[in-house]
Amino acid sequence: MSLVSRLTEKSWETPGAHPAAGGGDRPPAAKVVLVLYFGVAAVLFGLVTSAYLMRMGMPGMAHGPMGGWRPLSEPPLLWGNTLTLFLASFAWEGARITARRGYGPHMWTLAAGLLGIIFLIGQVLLWRVLVAAGHGLRGDPAAAFFYLITALHGVHVLGGLYFWVRALPGLAGRGNAALRVQLTATYWHFLLFVWLLMLGLFVAT
Repeated sequence: MSLVSRLTEKSWETPGAHPAAGGGDRPPAAKVVLVLYFGVAAVLFGLVTSAYLMRMGMPGMAHGPMGGWRPLSEPPLLWGNTLTLFLASFAWEGARITARRGYGPHMWTLAAGLLGIIFLIGQVLLWRVLVAAGHGLRGDPAAAFFYLITALHGVHVLGGLYFWVRALPGLAGRGNAALRVQLTATYWHFLLFVWLLMLGLFVAT
């Protein structure tokens, strides 16, 4: 089977298809796409992080050679949002485990999606808190990078909510619920991992 055919195959609707071609030994196409996505996203965040460090000057220094670098404050809401994202990832793991065992992960899945929405709302409120504290886009490169990086992360969170909506029909008995929940849970774990790396960068610099 060609690579294009594998990537376009809806493996959650036709699990175990093409056994004669050895398809049972290969990962579902959705998993392959997810791994490719992780690679692209990692490169994207890596490039933005490199630009952040270059603008700052040197890691660990408060001011870069171009001047104007002002470390961001750390409002309590920043840590509250981090806890919310952690709880969302934890809920997705609970949904993944219950789905794998053949139980309906209804409560876990619903809670995970709602926590994701709360995280996004918290991020918008965090921006408003930082702006009120004097961290605007103009003349504050640290704040500008923070808004850029968190906006990119927020877009990926929206993507996670899209996959959450796609996983909901499986809870009603349509499609392979276990596979959908598993892939979505992995996606949200990746979002948490990236956020923790970015948080460490902001706190350290």
